Amino acid sequence: MKKFVFSAFTDEYSTDFDRQIEAAKCFGFDMLELRGADGGNVADMTVAQIKGYAEKLRDNGIGVSSIGSPLGKIRLDGDLDAHMESARKIFEFANILGTSNIRMFSFYGTDDTPVTQCRQQVIDALGRMIDLAKAAGVVLCHENEAKIYGDIPERCLELMNIFGGDLKCVLDMGNFVLEEVDPWDAYQLLKPHIRYFHIKDALAAGAVVPPGKGEAQIQKILLDYAADHEGTLITLEPHLQTFGGLNALVGKAFDNPYKYPDCETAFSDAVTKIKELLSI
Repeated sequence: MKKFVFSAFTDEYSTDFDRQIEAAKCFGFDMLELRGADGGNVADMTVAQIKGYAEKLRDNGIGVSSIGSPLGKIRLDGDLDAHMESARKIFEFANILGTSNIRMFSFYGTDDTPVTQCRQQVIDALGRMIDLAKAAGVVLCHENEAKIYGDIPERCLELMNIFGGDLKCVLDMGNFVLEEVDPWDAYQLLKPHIRYFHIKDALAAGAVVPPGKGEAQIQKILLDYAADHEGTLITLEPHLQTFGGLNALVGKAFDNPYKYPDCETAFSDAVTKIKELLSI
């Protein structure tokens, strides 16, 4: 078995799904994580669209590692009933595409109450989603990100412990850097709960940079994990060209030293850098 199974958010290469498949084949990906295609987010797609994408992927020998859903990226005073219906649909998509992994988040607070003071509401909402996931035979994989409940490792671990094996961890080392959290310490805390990794590097000053050029300790963490695990799933999410809202998200202003003329060049450089780091 391979030491690493390589996936990517190919929508960062192109919004056109056919070109995403071309990129996956060109760069030698085993799989892709479906988040967006042909100008739409996966949450807004139809069953017919998903079946069409599934057929194209099968014809080209590309699997789906996970659904890169926006589930949990909603305020707790939003329409949670509609959000759960969206979850049902996304879980159906996962079954069509042949993956059990659903990337998701742990909610935002409200104008009046920060999410850190909404612990029970977060737990209740996640519990509803987990019940739906279990019924559909899929696994919720929580990504750490700024401003949600699980933005720091201690709260991520809290959620994993509450829900046991029903909630897994997508470890994003770069996102922890942007929260000024040491990624190695976060990894050690969350290691038993990790389902797979998102590959994004960053500087705590407020910039996303190519893999190996920041403070995310990607090489150290992945090699340590792979020493005890066969077929470690890694999903490239470089955010080098496509994520113009970073400064607003993390509340920092920093002029990124790495600049690219287009998405394809940025994505290609990220692929080269991660393969160099891991000797793939």
